[in-house]
Amino acid sequence: MNYLDFVISAQKFGQSRGVTSICSAHPFVLEAALRHGLARNTPVLIEATCNQVNQLGGYTGLTPADFVRYVGEIADRVGFPRQNLLLGGDHLGPLVWSGEPASVAMDKAKILVHDYVQAGFSKIHLDCSMPCADDRDFPVELIAQRAAQLAQVAESAVKVDLVPARPRYVIGSEVPPAGGAKAGEAHLNVTDPADAARTIDLTHRAFSALGLDSAWERVIALVVQPGVEFGDESVHEYNRSAAAGLARFIETVPGLVYEAHSTDYQTRTALLALVEDHFGILKVGPWLTFAFREAVFALAAIEEALCKTPSQIRETLEVAMLTNPVHWKKHYSGDAQTQKFARSFSFSDRIRYYWNTPETQHAFEQLMINLGEKPLPLALLSQYLPEQYEKVRSGELKNHPRELLLARVLDVLDVYAIACQN
Repeated sequence: MNYLDFVISAQKFGQSRGVTSICSAHPFVLEAALRHGLARNTPVLIEATCNQVNQLGGYTGLTPADFVRYVGEIADRVGFPRQNLLLGGDHLGPLVWSGEPASVAMDKAKILVHDYVQAGFSKIHLDCSMPCADDRDFPVELIAQRAAQLAQVAESAVKVDLVPARPRYVIGSEVPPAGGAKAGEAHLNVTDPADAARTIDLTHRAFSALGLDSAWERVIALVVQPGVEFGDESVHEYNRSAAAGLARFIETVPGLVYEAHSTDYQTRTALLALVEDHFGILKVGPWLTFAFREAVFALAAIEEALCKTPSQIRETLEVAMLTNPVHWKKHYSGDAQTQKFARSFSFSDRIRYYWNTPETQHAFEQLMINLGEKPLPLALLSQYLPEQYEKVRSGELKNHPRELLLARVLDVLDVYAIACQN
């Protein structure tokens, strides 16, 4: 049985089980996630988004096949068994090309979905919730029809005609945007259960119209807005009472749970409540790179206390972001000082797009060299990485810069593991 099937079955039998979806291409985040799964002997779900990885390379420069090789190489290095690795495609649809006419955008989206399935991605989020350039009317019926068209392409792209190898699908028309809320977005409306029911019904009809009844049996989750989101400097906490109707509704739908996007920065209590309320798939991404950034900045402070010629990694990142503001400009508002603060510390974590610039990579390598192989002073660990300091003192964690970075990401993953009961 596919591990996702197990989670869905457990939910339908009344168990509060879930799976964490790691939405990141950062090598430290991926290594931490795979180490985490190895230590707990659980499968790991890693997802790539359409703007991150696509047939043109996306902002990572990786095609779907490249991403599979990239993650597989990290898994092999860590010793994580590939048979326990699940790969998902997030927001697969016309999003990247939504500024073009629908016929053109959908043709490109079909290539996108085909390439993801051919590369071995087994969880496919069909997201046609965005209008294209020439869409005047944009009813839910049209979203459902386009999702079914992409499912038809996905089914034809499967290399091995075995049910365990065939994709599991995620659908939904009220899909929170990838990467968190943009500047100025403050109010969230929890999805109405009636709208969720209509989306399921219309998408089922669209699948059936294309002869995709067997594919519909592998639709495992619906994306809705549960009222959780994060932005530049705010987090919308999960309000369980506001989502009570949604929780009750999905209990009546065989084989489906909810997939929750933008769960980053939710409290332990909120994540537990989400899983109990049948949000069986919890997506997290920016919180993981945010944690990595926190640890890098802490190590940079330690470096400045120890080294005559520090790496200046913080200054290097700031220059990289100012030189190419495309990844943060629309997300950070306010005056110059407010934007400067956000570039380093925002929950939106737009800084994650700049770790792979040559200048930043060089500065990071210099940071690691400057800190060296010797244990860092405990007094400085206590000052800048107090949680890791406690683990070093107890013998749980090796006092080494690389291990300290990974440990900070693992702290976040531990919160999700508790919520998902794995």
